[in-house]
Amino acid sequence: MLNVRTYPLGYIQTNCYLVSNNMKQCLIFDPGGEGERIISELHRLKMKPLAILLTHAHFDHIGAVEQVRECFDIPVYIHTSEKKWLADPSKNGSSKYAEIPSIICKEADYLINNESELKIGEFHMELLHTPGHSPGSLTYYFQEENFAIVGDTLFQNSIGRTDLPGGNQSELMKAIHTKLLTLPETTLVYPGHGPSTTIEAETESNPFLNGF
Repeated sequence: MLNVRTYPLGYIQTNCYLVSNNMKQCLIFDPGGEGERIISELHRLKMKPLAILLTHAHFDHIGAVEQVRECFDIPVYIHTSEKKWLADPSKNGSSKYAEIPSIICKEADYLINNESELKIGEFHMELLHTPGHSPGSLTYYFQEENFAIVGDTLFQNSIGRTDLPGGNQSELMKAIHTKLLTLPETTLVYPGHGPSTTIEAETESNPFLNGF
């Protein structure tokens, strides 16, 4: 049985997720900021993080990557098409905002280049490449527990923006309809911002998807 904890962090309140098991191990998804808070929470919960997994490399999803990685000496996973984004503020978007320090991270430890099953410790998940918001956007689908961490691909009653560098509207819609909406209707969806939802709810009421 897995537990999912949600922490809205950073400048845009990006959802960071801690997915943990009953062995006090966890995976960290999208540590977008406030690294000290993440570290403090992991110590409070007496959790042992095994890895950092990124849905994509926009600045609001990677702001605390380096601080958390160094503290716990854990690997970082990202899609191969965004491997250079972590170290390039112009690609991750942090250079576009005067109020945000430029984010420069070390390279990821593992590059994901195909859709397959990923196993980290006792955690098992299916990798889905869901581009459109960004070229390397990933969804992490936990089939047995019936939930998916989707980044900025799909939101409650909305979809990811495509006006940023590398964005593509047709790719986004294709990814949503062929990769996400084909998951079981009861699948719980954890997006990069805002509240969780379900595949059924978005299929029935998301105004951006109706009529596509």
